[in-house]
Parts: sequence; C-alpha cells; structure tokens
Amino acid sequence: MERPGGVHEDHPPGGDPVTPEHAALIDGEPLPRDRVDSFLERRPFRGAGNGATSHNEPSPARRQPEAPSVARQRRRWATQVVVTDELARRACTDRGLKVPEEVSPASVLAVAETDVADLGSIVAAALAHSPAVRTLLAALEAEQTVPETAVRDYYDRNRDRFLTPDALRRGVDPFDKAAPGDTLPYDEVRDGIARELRKAAGRQAFFGWLDRARGAVTYSHGHEHPGDPSHPDHEHRH
Repeated sequence: MERPGGVHEDHPPGGDPVTPEHAALIDGEPLPRDRVDSFLERRPFRGAGNGATSHNEPSPARRQPEAPSVARQRRRWATQVVVTDELARRACTDRGLKVPEEVSPASVLAVAETDVADLGSIVAAALAHSPAVRTLLAALEAEQTVPETAVRDYYDRNRDRFLTPDALRRGVDPFDKAAPGDTLPYDEVRDGIARELRKAAGRQAFFGWLDRARGAVTYSHGHEHPGDPSHPDHEHRH
C-alpha cells in the first residue's frame, strides 16, 4: 500500500503497519533497512537536524536514552543520507565513474558548518559519508563552464572582497573613489573566482540531479523524509 507523498506502508488485515525489510524502494528495487541501521551505528550524530558528524560523543552504552520522536527523526534523516548514497552510486555507474573505496569512519572529518549551511544537513552528511556522492559532485563541477564575462562581472560587483591588506587597514571603501592600488588586480584573482563560480554551478547541478533522482524513491513507513508533513513529528531544517 502506498500513501500520498511516495511513502510505502504494509498493513496486515485490520492491524498496524508491519515493519518492512526495506527502508525504501528505488525504481522498484528494495534498499535494505540494514544499510540504514549500519549507518546509524557507524556514524553518531549530534542530532537529526544539524547533519554534523562527531567523533567526540560518548559511546552508545554511555548515551542517554533518546526520546522516541528523536529516534524516529534520526532514522528518517539517516535514510535520506543512505538513499542519497545509493542514488549517487547508480549515477556514477551510469556515467562510468570509478568510485573509490570507503574510507574508515575515523578518518571522515566532521562536516564544516559552512557546508551544512550551503548544502543542507542531509547532503553535507552524505558528502562526508559517501565516496559516490563526492565523486559525482566532483564530476558535475568539472563539467561546468564559467564564461569569462561572468568571472569579470563577479570581480566588478564584489570589489570589497578584493581589497589589499593595506586598503583594509585604512578602511577604504572600494566603491567610493578607491585608488587603483587598493584592490587586487583582476589577473591575480581571476582563477580563484572561476573556481568558486564553477563550484557553485556544480552544486546547483547536483541539487538538480538529486531532485530528479528522488522521484524514483518510495519510502517505507518510518523512513519518510524528516520534513514530510504527513507524519506528526516532522521537522524541516537546513
């Protein structure tokens, strides 16, 4: 049985939902719940909403019991990360991209707060967890072409970002009679601007791909998106 919003439930006659063996169906193929369970065991989190990993948390035996609503949201949030990993694996296969072996959990650094803000907690955590996601994002970034006019326009509109250290100390206003020597020359910063614009375009392409790929996903009961308003303790954070 499928509810609106792509959520799949199994109901016995006249009974409560049965816990399915899969967390989701992707193009009709089951994504085992074991993958979500394994992810939760290997990747402790500060909370389902912030997406940052932590290697300084107490061991599971020392943690305080979670409220049921928190545990449900953690599972739903973790399901999104695992689904994103699986979708990226399939996309890499389709593109002929070689995905490196997973690194050990201890060597995966916490997700930078700036990445959580820019990417959203689910995608930021997927980047930290999944070599396939990193590989796909890198490929999408490499495919982007940034016109020279866009680079120059960014430089002209953001002169405040390219003040020299001396101009910063003097409090120069780059948009009000700044001397030519108060800003870094375009040729010195051009490559850095192009990299940032290519990175931003790659992320935009990644989000476009992910939105389309999620259309093939049907979630099982208890694994809905944490922001899905169809369940009572939903929340939507970035």
